[in-house]
Amino acid sequence: MDFGIETESSRKRKKKNNDTIKLAILSGFFILLSIILIIVYMNSTKNQEPETPVAPPVVVEEPEPIVEEKTLQIVDPDSNDRPVAVMIDNETGEYRHAGLQDAYINYEIIINGGSTRIMSIYKDKRTNVVGPVRDSVSYFLDYAIEHDAVFTSFGVGEGVEQDVTNLGINYINGMVDTDCFARDRNLPSPHNVFVSVDKVKSYLSTKGYSSTSAGWQVLNYTTEEVDLSKDAEGNPSTTQGLTVANRISIDYSDKENRTYAYDSVNKYYLRSQNGSAQLERKSEHQLNVKNILIMRVENKTVDGTGKQELKTTGSGTGYYIVNGYGAPITWNKTSRTSKTKFTYNDGTEVKIADGNTFIQIVPTTSKIEIR
Repeated sequence: MDFGIETESSRKRKKKNNDTIKLAILSGFFILLSIILIIVYMNSTKNQEPETPVAPPVVVEEPEPIVEEKTLQIVDPDSNDRPVAVMIDNETGEYRHAGLQDAYINYEIIINGGSTRIMSIYKDKRTNVVGPVRDSVSYFLDYAIEHDAVFTSFGVGEGVEQDVTNLGINYINGMVDTDCFARDRNLPSPHNVFVSVDKVKSYLSTKGYSSTSAGWQVLNYTTEEVDLSKDAEGNPSTTQGLTVANRISIDYSDKENRTYAYDSVNKYYLRSQNGSAQLERKSEHQLNVKNILIMRVENKTVDGTGKQELKTTGSGTGYYIVNGYGAPITWNKTSRTSKTKFTYNDGTEVKIADGNTFIQIVPTTSKIEIR
């Protein structure tokens, strides 16, 4: 019989049942919580964009900069085209010169009576009209031979034929070899003869002359811009006698004066003769010059006609003028057939800028102004 008295065994059974219920409830709670967390996680990841795999960084090596090698423009240094030297009449008055702008070098030297003559040298350009052409003067041969040039004139000056033979110069005289020359009948003689460099070059084989040369180069050209105001490291130059050269005046005689005016925009000099601009016959443009070399050379008058003799060998002083500056130089020529060398006072060889050159060979007494 149960009289409502809880026995020890029944109490233990009751406690065990309660513990079992609590454990079941707690387990259910954790299971439910786990299900909720799983659902929440799945919903959150469902709306996320899938991660894009990250590629490893690509290292791009910078290519070496391409440095284009500068090439000489005034002549083709790789060409063996033989130069042609032409004697130019410089007593033309109003009759303008033709073709001098195409020459890579022009020499001007005093002749009889204090006048001058020009020798223009052509290499890779086959200019069709050059002149007016005049007779030869013997000491011009000493400079033509430096370039291994075919010497061309219209008429033979005193002593020229003998010098041509002695020096072994290839010579074309327009009074004999007429195929390359023509007269402009609208101009008075003797200032009306013109020559075609192209025809001269084609005519060389007829004379048995070579059309190529390996020893044509005289000047030491550079493709770099020449700035006489700075040294090789770009510091201010310490060259003694360096001067600004915006205007140059050269007196050959009491009646012959040459001037150059610097054009700083185009970096060349505009040439004038006796106060008048020297114009090209066809283009009517004023002759422009990149480089000016002045050589003081001993000369003397040998007779009453004003005939000149020139001492082309030995050494002397002068100037190199380019890009608005001028520097004193020394020239040296050991023999009539050797090449003239140009150096600064410290012995360094002069580097000539890429462009045409006028070489003014003047008497030692000539007045020269550079300012």
